[in-house]
Amino acid sequence: MKIIVGLGNPGKQYEATRHNIGFHVIDELANRLNIPLSQSKFNGMYGITHIGAEKVMLLKPLTYMNLSGECIVPMMDYYDVENDEIVVIYDDLDLQVGKLRLRQKGSAGGHNGIKSIIQHLGTQEFNRIRIGIDRPKNGMKVPDYVLSRFTEDEKADMVNAVKKSADACDAWLTKSFLEVMNIYNGA
Repeated sequence: MKIIVGLGNPGKQYEATRHNIGFHVIDELANRLNIPLSQSKFNGMYGITHIGAEKVMLLKPLTYMNLSGECIVPMMDYYDVENDEIVVIYDDLDLQVGKLRLRQKGSAGGHNGIKSIIQHLGTQEFNRIRIGIDRPKNGMKVPDYVLSRFTEDEKADMVNAVKKSADACDAWLTKSFLEVMNIYNGA
């Protein structure tokens, strides 16, 4: 089984914010793969299907960003999923708006959702897709910035980034994550 996790915050007030870009990728994949996110377990909303011989779960933790590990790790344990069988999609302040960076391991880089996952997994080794949202301008505080909406100028780049991230996840269903990294890094 492979689990594709998109990080974000639940609730209408967070839907179109920078911090919820992981949820947008899960929504894109749910539409593409016709996987309804109609099941709930461990404070997460998910759907499961088979694609070829592969069982695939799309997961949105509903724990709020900073507690993401509290949903993901129990789900992995319940379905007996290894660290290399997940990919976590999330926003990254250190990348230009719309740029992708795929990694198999690494630190949290200040991202509290990733800190939670690392803490609960006990390792930094899991696949991830980081989507650039850039740094705040004009002295805006980071928490306010990540909970803000994309500007009109950024929206096309973000739509493209969501599609490319979904493409990378699609590719991961039939290729190794290393192969996917070679195709999509820097996209």
